[in-house]
Amino acid sequence: MSVSVRWDLAITARSPISHRAETIGTTATLRRMKVLAADGTVDLVPVVSGNSLRGVLRRLGEELLRDVLGYEGLLPLAVAHALRNGGAITRTSAEPVTGRRLRELRTLVPQLSVFGGAVGAAPIDGCLRVGHVVPVIEEARPLLRGHYPNPLPTRLDVEALESYSHLDDPANPAADTNGTDEARSAVSLLMRYEVETITAGTRFESWVHLDRGSDLDHAFLADVLAEYVRRGWLGGRVGIGHGDVATTITADSATGPGVDWRAHLIARRDAALALLQSLPA
Repeated sequence: MSVSVRWDLAITARSPISHRAETIGTTATLRRMKVLAADGTVDLVPVVSGNSLRGVLRRLGEELLRDVLGYEGLLPLAVAHALRNGGAITRTSAEPVTGRRLRELRTLVPQLSVFGGAVGAAPIDGCLRVGHVVPVIEEARPLLRGHYPNPLPTRLDVEALESYSHLDDPANPAADTNGTDEARSAVSLLMRYEVETITAGTRFESWVHLDRGSDLDHAFLADVLAEYVRRGWLGGRVGIGHGDVATTITADSATGPGVDWRAHLIARRDAALALLQSLPA
């Protein structure tokens, strides 16, 4: 029997959120989306794309799967790439994964069943749908599913411009060609750049929908979302402190997963590894 479950995500930024659209000069701009207001005007709303959130969930899911199956170092590079990053369609003479083999793959590797991926010459469709991460601001009201009292912050309230600098180390021997002061000063260049961010404290909405998945998919995705609550992030530049979030997730169904996906895979580890190793690379 297929399972369809929707989870609503309420996210609060605990640090600035960076999600770059393009770089203009030395400024990395935020990704913005046009939103049609009720009065017919068009506003630009900063959003974090659903593709970005999906990528975070995929990486968390791959780590959970790797911990259970213990396949690190045992898979072809293309297969490992498909599990963690979605893979890429390549030209190959190997037969695509279809029919009985695809059904077996979905029962042994919920990561690919939920998120999909490209293995060999044909993609594998996943049963996951992910929404954009939308800030709870006045300009985004047409997109918001929750009910919020007036007034809400505006786009100008939640957007910020952060400035950074990078200075070459004049004492770095690798940058010192002949040891003279002139050479040191020539390579010691100060570079300044700016990054548009969404400020800490901003609230966001998003959603995740399992569309006609299996009980195994439901159990696996529920654990991925629990892991996102524990240590997930939003946007980029997480290595320097951006992207820290607090998340609350609410499911539209009171019925929880009916299987233990870890026990299911541990009992079938050899078959799962053999199938992953046989996939076209």
